[in-house]
Amino acid sequence: MRHLLTLFDLEQSELKSILATAQHLKSELRSGNRPPILARHTLALLFEKPSLRTRVSFETGMTQLGGGSLFLGDDVGWGKREAPSDFTNVLGQFVDAVACRSKKHERVEELARFNAMPVINSLTDLSHPCQAIADALTIQEAFGCVAGKHVVFVGDGNNVSRSLALACAMLRMRFTLARPDGYELDESWLARIAKQYPDAQIHQVSDPIAAIKDADAIYTDVWTSMGQEAESKIRRQAFADYQLNSKLMSAAPSTARVLHCLPAVRGEEITDEVIDGSQSDVINQAGNRMHAQKALLVFLLRPQWIAENVPQSDS
Repeated sequence: MRHLLTLFDLEQSELKSILATAQHLKSELRSGNRPPILARHTLALLFEKPSLRTRVSFETGMTQLGGGSLFLGDDVGWGKREAPSDFTNVLGQFVDAVACRSKKHERVEELARFNAMPVINSLTDLSHPCQAIADALTIQEAFGCVAGKHVVFVGDGNNVSRSLALACAMLRMRFTLARPDGYELDESWLARIAKQYPDAQIHQVSDPIAAIKDADAIYTDVWTSMGQEAESKIRRQAFADYQLNSKLMSAAPSTARVLHCLPAVRGEEITDEVIDGSQSDVINQAGNRMHAQKALLVFLLRPQWIAENVPQSDS
């Protein structure tokens, strides 16, 4: 049984296949076609954190694929009323897959351990693979072949930048994290990437202006994530020179695209003129969450459909 807890659970060829499937399904939708690939399939959404994009994109995506979804909140008693094995194995009797949005990565690992149904990490403190797939799809749409493109993340070495760095390694893109001291990517995560993808080009610098001079995509995220509210004052001070604004963007190529995983704190990590500007792909990026996740669901639940219907690409 396959799970997606991090992008390490995919081979490079599988990630490329998911991206090709996402592009295919997006094109089909634009043509008015919604093939019922997952008819009579049910996805459970097991969430410990609030959500807009993740919940709506998964629910809508399952509907477009001919299936259904169930939102499961605190009332189901996950980790409270019964043993994890009982909860997970019973849930697996009812649904075909579960997308889990959890505060701790260990929680999704626990779900996957019982192999009751495919488990998708839809966000944890460690990793956000669904976001990274949508990010890669957005960059691919902007530039075609992504190999050799330079992605610069201006901000924190958090779950989003970790996952994006790994996606870049898998797709042969360069990745640079521009961050203040103390907010680097985890050494253990970088070591794992280096072991599996020894040709990966991942760099960390403190100067955001130097970092973006040859950037193809410039990405930022909130300075204070959910669960870090007590650090907000310290983080605002640490990241004060890392705001994505018109002054910083003036150092970037005019062809560079702006990305943000949303929600954004406008006026903090990014300004209105940048997020709403002509170089911004932020709204398309958000929309691509649905297309990427539809492709992921098909990959996990009906991979043969991809083999029979989706032309594969090496880009």
